[in-house]
Amino acid sequence: MNRIGADVKFRDGTSFLGDPVRTLAELRDLGFEGVLVRTLDEAFPTLDGGAIGEFAEEAARQGMFVQMGLGKVNPYMTAELPRVRDLGGGSYLAGMERMIGICAEHGWTEAWTATGGYQHDLPAPFCFDRFRTDVEWHHQLEATARFLRLLAPSLRAAGVRINLETHEEITTFEILRLVEDIGPDVLGVCLDPANLPVRGELVPDAVRRVAPYVNMTHLRDAVLVPTGAGPARFLAPVGRGVIDWPDLLGCVLAARPGLDLVIEGIGGSRAEMLLCPDDPDWRAAHPDMTDADAAALRALAAGFDDLVATGRAPSLASLRSSPPRAADHRRFLTESLSALRARVASCSGAPSRDLEDNSNAAEARADGSRRGGRL
Repeated sequence: MNRIGADVKFRDGTSFLGDPVRTLAELRDLGFEGVLVRTLDEAFPTLDGGAIGEFAEEAARQGMFVQMGLGKVNPYMTAELPRVRDLGGGSYLAGMERMIGICAEHGWTEAWTATGGYQHDLPAPFCFDRFRTDVEWHHQLEATARFLRLLAPSLRAAGVRINLETHEEITTFEILRLVEDIGPDVLGVCLDPANLPVRGELVPDAVRRVAPYVNMTHLRDAVLVPTGAGPARFLAPVGRGVIDWPDLLGCVLAARPGLDLVIEGIGGSRAEMLLCPDDPDWRAAHPDMTDADAAALRALAAGFDDLVATGRAPSLASLRSSPPRAADHRRFLTESLSALRARVASCSGAPSRDLEDNSNAAEARADGSRRGGRL
């Protein structure tokens, strides 16, 4: 059985659905079976034990699973999260360790994290941490690996694993190198398929790479739209974009049959993000991308008008329209829930031989390390 929950962002203790306890009730009323709180300190700014305990008890009473998010792990951008450092008495590492301890106390053993943020006010490509001009991306990855090595002993002692999102600044190739380096017992993957094209990746190929390491999800769909500057990615509810959901779910659930699935909604917009496969500098920043990948992404964008004509996707003007309101957030989540539930029900989950072998190999490495036409 695959339970389905929703990822909810908080700011100073409140989400668009209310405080943490109220958010649980609202999600339950919408038909969800769990929640991914992103992040612990944003939902509980002082890490008040009484408030966190009340939330945990209410989730248990309602029979809802809980997953938790922690601070990000790229030292070159953690200054953007000063509260985590404050919670650690001046040490970002200690702040993270404190939150890991709280997760362990409540049995929240799979935690979300990411390697960067998105700067909404900056133009492409500088809106992505990958393209920072003060430090090259490979140095950011090296610093991230060093920080994860510092964090690993606390994670192992607590029995908590953090999962790097397939976020808009990092590729699955890079995530898997970090997983193999740090150890899959304490570092896994949070799969967000809608972000994969932003880094020039085709969803089926990328999902097959990471499937054995996927312990969390941020599920939503995507459409690719041709623009004068290149294809642009927009978010869409599950089933309303170019992702092949039977293929994706068949792959992930073959590797992780009992996985709790989480849907991520929309934020302040449909998150238009530009791909520039014809720009030499952009291509040079994606050494694992092939010409065939670029051609396939261009072809998907070229099919956008057909999606609009058949009612599968809204128009470009609609995608770029005014910021979503609370009702739009609810509609995105509930439409995605209905579509995902139907697709999970129709998915046989019969594992293929190569996925069984990959999954068994991943588990063996984890045990041994304790110390790899549509999208």
